[in-house]
Amino acid sequence: MGTYNEEAAISTVLDDIERVTDGKAEVVCVDGSSDRTPEIAREHGARVIEQEPQGYGVAVSAAIHAADRPVVVTTDCDDTYPMEQLPEFLDEINDGADVVSGDRLYHGAEAMPGFNRFGNQAFAAIASVLMGERVHDTTTGMRAYRKEVIDSIEWTENTGLSAELLIRPLMRGYEVREAPISYAERAGETKLDPIQGGAEIAKSILKVGLEERFR
Repeated sequence: MGTYNEEAAISTVLDDIERVTDGKAEVVCVDGSSDRTPEIAREHGARVIEQEPQGYGVAVSAAIHAADRPVVVTTDCDDTYPMEQLPEFLDEINDGADVVSGDRLYHGAEAMPGFNRFGNQAFAAIASVLMGERVHDTTTGMRAYRKEVIDSIEWTENTGLSAELLIRPLMRGYEVREAPISYAERAGETKLDPIQGGAEIAKSILKVGLEERFR
């Protein structure tokens, strides 16, 4: 997880991870917070790597490379994602998937602001055209990866890393499966400006998709 001023939710998320994994997960938080987020994370047994705030992609990239388990799971720390579905993701990996990607839009994502929901549908449509394969949620924060997938690709994006983490593996022939997930209203305030952030994500999808098509 990349964490940034999520003291309202981080405790709940870490408690949920502890519960559904029977305490067997290693949690890595890359943090640039000015509140108590890193302190709370450490109290719950997470490994915290502190860095100056440099954006979503920098934090998450550092987190996924710091993890040393054979399966790496990403999630946000705002309590929007269903940690109770983690075992389902691991079952899919054990069944042969290389990447399992949570599809928030399958059930409607009613907790997501309408503008954001429309934007995510548009991102998925653009990515699907570029890849020649239908995907439904390119910017979800909840995914599971075989560690070799993480290590085999050079990740380049910041705000658009969530889309890149789906597009590059899929276009390189890894088995990517989408899994429907529930999506809850976030705890605390959002950090992403929907206009500026959305434009950066769309630009990233185009860049990454074209790079992979012509590599």
